Amino acid sequence: MKVGTKAVELQGNPVQLQQQAPDFQVVNDSFKKIKLSEFKGKTVLISVVPSIDTGICSLQTKRFNQEVATADPNVVMLTISTDLPFAQKRFCQAEKIEQLQVLSDAVWRDFGSNYGLIIKDMGILARAVLIVDEKGNLAYQQLVPELAKEPDYAHSLAALKQIAGKKS
Repeated sequence: MKVGTKAVELQGNPVQLQQQAPDFQVVNDSFKKIKLSEFKGKTVLISVVPSIDTGICSLQTKRFNQEVATADPNVVMLTISTDLPFAQKRFCQAEKIEQLQVLSDAVWRDFGSNYGLIIKDMGILARAVLIVDEKGNLAYQQLVPELAKEPDYAHSLAALKQIAGKKS
């Protein structure tokens, strides 16, 4: 993973594909605790951004917000960053982000630690897209190699459609 031309180290416990996705706790814009386990039985797409109110992160959040309208009702889309809930709420109101849940890992850093996505010496999350299937397994993981680049939306959304379409 790179920030500009500098390679950076990720901290935490990386999750392997097809393994049980670790539960985590983050907070919403009212500081209410939200856990992955609350979405059991649904397919969960997690869009991970370093800071929601920056150019690429804003584009990524808006893009996934648009995609929710056409998503399966058994699909939940989350955006997680280390921004404080106040900043996330202001951003979502200004940008009309109403379809997906924007959550903060600022309180416990539980998500970043459990998924190995904290950028060392920066305290922000690496850009990534994760999909947890309805059985709770990590079914898809796209770690964007350069922080200033957008994820491959087409690839992520095709994977989401395929994973959400598989019923046990």
